[in-house]
Amino acid sequence: MNKKIILPSFDKELAKDLKDPEFKKSFDEAGRKLDIAYKILCLRAKRKMSQEQLAKKIKTTQSSVARMESGNQNLSTKMLEKIAEALDCSVKVDFILREEPDKPYKP
Repeated sequence: MNKKIILPSFDKELAKDLKDPEFKKSFDEAGRKLDIAYKILCLRAKRKMSQEQLAKKIKTTQSSVARMESGNQNLSTKMLEKIAEALDCSVKVDFILREEPDKPYKP
């Protein structure tokens, strides 16, 4: 007799997991890292530059650039500025207030 295996939907499981504050914090952080990584990769490709060429411009290794583009490396603001300079662009950092109705603003 064949039994059907029923897997929970990804969206439902993710929604459940995101209710855990620690999971949500890690999930959001990973998302931000991947956003930055994707932007670096796209800009490098737009400039028709190899990972090796970018690495030379920012004085690091090709493998380090590969880690940056995969989101597996924490990047300092100094490194982001070096990357921006090498890719002929600028860095913009923004702070966005979170809506937390249960935590009123205290000056």
